[in-house]
Amino acid sequence: MAVSSVQITGTGQLLDLSRRLRSAGGPRLRANLQRRVRRAAEPLHGDMQQTIRNLPITSKGRKAGSRGGPSPTTRPLRDTIADAVRISVRTSSNPGARVWIDRSLLPSDLRGMPTTLNSGRIRHPVYGNRRRWAQQDTTPLWWERVVRTHTPRMRAEVERVLSDVRRDLT
Repeated sequence: MAVSSVQITGTGQLLDLSRRLRSAGGPRLRANLQRRVRRAAEPLHGDMQQTIRNLPITSKGRKAGSRGGPSPTTRPLRDTIADAVRISVRTSSNPGARVWIDRSLLPSDLRGMPTTLNSGRIRHPVYGNRRRWAQQDTTPLWWERVVRTHTPRMRAEVERVLSDVRRDLT
């Protein structure tokens, strides 16, 4: 599963409901459906941001004689990525909820970092020196783990929302 997005869709049921909403012309019903599906995805969104912010990143100890120093950047890596996590809900074509990382909100040098963090291994040049490289480790597959935890609850909630809206349509 890609780190960039998670989609919860009810496939046929959601498509059928979307068509019926369109034909019924109920903007109130559509807004209600969107709001409730978004609410179903918000706990995943919050947990995803919290997981990213608390993701442990460890490194090997420095070798004797090597020096450290201040970070060359002032932006916090994990907070920057956590702030780029978004939710989108669609009721028209391809209906459902999507939790994803908006890479356009990340600085250009961090656009691939969510995938790198999910791999569990971060390799980078030491303070920009491309002759010396450092390796840092983190929890691998954290994205999939968080998604797997929330998927059953989200599916059940979306099913409940769909049945409520279907009952309102009939």
